[in-house]
Amino acid sequence: MHDTPRVYVTRQIPQAGMERLEEECDVFVWDEPTAPPRDRLVERVADLRVDGLFCNVADTVDEAVIDASPDLRSIATMSVGYDHIDLDAAAERDVAVGHTPGVLSETTADLGWALLMAAARRVVEADQQVHDGEWTAWGPTILLGRDVHDATLGVVGLGRIGTAFARRAAGFDMDVLYTHTSRNEAAEAELASYGIDAEHCTLTELLERVDFLSLQVPLLEETEGLIGEEELRLMDDEAVLVNTARGEVVDTDALDAALENDWIRHAALDVTDPEPLPPTHSLLRHAPEKLTVTPHIGSASIETRSEMAVMTATNLLAGLRDERPPHSALADAGYE
Repeated sequence: MHDTPRVYVTRQIPQAGMERLEEECDVFVWDEPTAPPRDRLVERVADLRVDGLFCNVADTVDEAVIDASPDLRSIATMSVGYDHIDLDAAAERDVAVGHTPGVLSETTADLGWALLMAAARRVVEADQQVHDGEWTAWGPTILLGRDVHDATLGVVGLGRIGTAFARRAAGFDMDVLYTHTSRNEAAEAELASYGIDAEHCTLTELLERVDFLSLQVPLLEETEGLIGEEELRLMDDEAVLVNTARGEVVDTDALDAALENDWIRHAALDVTDPEPLPPTHSLLRHAPEKLTVTPHIGSASIETRSEMAVMTATNLLAGLRDERPPHSALADAGYE
């Protein structure tokens, strides 16, 4: 343990978060734009003998990383999800773990709607045609898309982000269906205040009825591969799938087949499996006519990322003071 705690940050972060850390710690930052390779992460944590680790969803913080520094007593991830952190190992070693729930719900819902609208009205494809000099005249059958208003929206996972996403459907007079681990009456009441009568149904029924499908579930054992060939075949061939949850929720090979064989009209993804999606990946042959992909930017607004950085720093510093982080992943996962 050092007189001034040493903290390793696995990526450049917004200045507000960095300033918060530097008030109390010696801060070391990985300066590359990509995540540090796992071996390099283990090496740096060990060499610096860090007290705290500030990470994000792209970092695998497993037992080897946690054991690399005997002084490590606090980990904080700049993300809602924490499946990339070995919570068993952290709990066994009495290492605090913080995360950032709630802060990005509205911003991620905004991005989800940007993807939905872009897919429905073929925005990316239209923009590309203009840039490629293919816009020669107005035509009554050019780039026909789908109406969003009066359509049926299906939300898989009516948690914070799912509820924020569904709430935005009020402006388009959409029917809203949802599936959840159980009926979410609190979310239903919130949506009702916006004039939305959200209907709870099974996943099968939802898939058969929706025009637009939004995935908002966390990555758990039971949600990995939740949308596979069987589920995609249930959907209407004009349906649009939007995924701002986790890439692993969708079976990539099945989605590739769905786009190839016109089981659905379009997939709009902010998350992929694998991630990042290599430019040579077979899925990308469908873009942009059938596929829109953004590079995991769901929370990427100036305001939200700055708030996330400060929130992560606050969690980390609490752990370094041997206090429970304000947003404890261990508590939320049932370890405390």
